[in-house]
Amino acid sequence: MGRGGEPRRAQAHDEELGAAVARAQEGDEAAFAVAYRLVQPGILGYLRGLVGHDGETAEDVAAEAWLEIARDLGRFRGDGAGFRGWTATIARHRALDHLRRQKARPRPSALEQDMLELPGPHSTSGQALEAISTEQALALIAGLPRDQAEAVLLRVVVGLDAPSAARVLGKRPGAVRTAAYRGLKRLAEQLGDTRGVTDDGPGPLGESR
Repeated sequence: MGRGGEPRRAQAHDEELGAAVARAQEGDEAAFAVAYRLVQPGILGYLRGLVGHDGETAEDVAAEAWLEIARDLGRFRGDGAGFRGWTATIARHRALDHLRRQKARPRPSALEQDMLELPGPHSTSGQALEAISTEQALALIAGLPRDQAEAVLLRVVVGLDAPSAARVLGKRPGAVRTAAYRGLKRLAEQLGDTRGVTDDGPGPLGESR
């Protein structure tokens, strides 16, 4: 049931993250390093999904994002979960800037205009992803329609809940849940998982090594 998955680890660390961010806002550099350590793996996985599998490019975009995060840290208001969403929003903006510069921004799929509202915050096919590595998973996610890929990355890799992911994407939480559901279902089908989509918790996609 994905008990060791990144989202649940992320949620478990949100109290520690919130405390670290508060200390960092008071000028504690060591606390900022703690916040970076807790957030960076998810952010880097998200960026690899957005800008491709060139690790150096994702690292470069992440570095740009962290420069902005450090610069604007004093303006942030919120808890650990809120900081996760705020950093994901900044990382997304830097990734889109990179894609515009490269003239390679993916086009949204028309399929995403017809999304159904589905109940529950954790409609996933986590079992289908448990047997593959993070790099393999990111490669598969990159083949999804854009809205599905971003929803999966934010929900499963970054560890955001549906409302937080919705704020990052400027969409309704139900639409984000649906996009994640469809993306994970498609991944399950690609992996030959005949068990279908379930309401078990998120799986371990996005775990750092």
